[in-house]
Amino acid sequence: MFSSQRRLALTFFLAASLLTVACGDDPPQTEMQQAQSAIDAARTAGADEYAHDELAAAEGALVRAHTAVEQRDYRLALNNALDSRERAQTAAAQAASQTAAARVDAERALGAAVATLTEARARLQAAQTRGVPAARLAAARRSVAAGDLAVQKARAAFDQGSFRNIPQALNEPMTRLAATSRDLEGASRPAARRGR
Repeated sequence: MFSSQRRLALTFFLAASLLTVACGDDPPQTEMQQAQSAIDAARTAGADEYAHDELAAAEGALVRAHTAVEQRDYRLALNNALDSRERAQTAAAQAASQTAAARVDAERALGAAVATLTEARARLQAAQTRGVPAARLAAARRSVAAGDLAVQKARAAFDQGSFRNIPQALNEPMTRLAATSRDLEGASRPAARRGR
């Protein structure tokens, strides 16, 4: 019985040694390919924009893995390849999360911009029917046109999946348009009748 246990332990030790030697003698091509695939997936998920540092760390670890292979340090190459894959997966998860949040913010900003633009158009129409001076109307039309163009550009960016800068891009033109809208509202109010 002692002999069979000893034989079993010796067999296990030899198998583990062969596995270690096999892993140590071959470059970790599979792990390096997995790391590259994870980096590509992270980039597709938007990690260049939303998880740049983690993506850069993943790419750096993969470069170090290739360098270690060239130096025939396959253990180090394996460690770097695994690190690269893990960092790339983290970058992809961060990018997905931040993309979703940026999309929500962009939708809100676009909704508010469309409401501001709609209100400004209505007030411009009312001002035209009330005989507001032409110079004031011309300035208001320019402001409405600029707001319309900003909304069109923001929608195009949204359709392309570029959500991050939409709120900032809409901020200034919508602030100006809201001011124009307030000005038109004041100009469109009928003058109070004087008492006799």
